[in-house]
Amino acid sequence: IINPKGRTVFKRGEEIFLTPKEFDILYFLFENRGEVFTKEQIYSAVWKEEYLLADSNMMAFIRKLRKKIEEEPDAPKYILTIWGVGYKFNDKI
Repeated sequence: IINPKGRTVFKRGEEIFLTPKEFDILYFLFENRGEVFTKEQIYSAVWKEEYLLADSNMMAFIRKLRKKIEEEPDAPKYILTIWGVGYKFNDKI
């Protein structure tokens, strides 16, 4: 459960503590579920500025987020990688 007003996330009734940027990334992808975004597009939407991170930094944010919200971070169900393009929030759930 994602509560945008309280900026909280719950998994099986327990709150998951996310950093402000992790929450922003998750909420951006969730609000646009099914749409594929490049790392640059995610960065621009969340940081509200031109893309300045190395690709590995955005990948690290996604990896940390997956470890917190996914049952199996190496086989994600929520934040999906679209190889060669970027990421999307699964709209089939």
